[in-house]
Amino acid sequence: MLVWIESTSIAQWVSLSLYAYPLLLCVHIIGLAVVVGLFMMRDLRLAGCFKRLDPLAFLSLGRVAWLGFFFNALSGLALFTSQAQTFAGNTAFLVKIALILVGMILAGLIEARLRKAQQQGRAADEDHTLRTVALCSLLIWTGAIIAGRLVAYIV
Repeated sequence: MLVWIESTSIAQWVSLSLYAYPLLLCVHIIGLAVVVGLFMMRDLRLAGCFKRLDPLAFLSLGRVAWLGFFFNALSGLALFTSQAQTFAGNTAFLVKIALILVGMILAGLIEARLRKAQQQGRAADEDHTLRTVALCSLLIWTGAIIAGRLVAYIV
């Protein structure tokens, strides 16, 4: 299956085009900056930093982060097609994907708890479980970034 993926027209375009790989990599990095930047700022706020920021303000920014994730997933999938066999056996890549999945699940949980706090008219700062989840999310996203960088160096 991985050989077939690498032989698809999109994989060939990514592999052979002078501009495809760099363009997709740029889209991937911009998506990463949006997703991780917004989620980490939100998580830092929920962990107790930047007390002047209203944690509920991140609810509207969550849509932007999910849009960034969409672009990141599409560009990542296209990049994957060009070296599917290599990536599928790369421990750092597999760890990165697992951490991203956990990070997105935590993002959904955090958003749900923020919405619940908003509906109940209470401060999100009062939710100690939310603080713990935000700290876990910070660690997960940091690990995903580190694993992503290690993909190029670990076989």
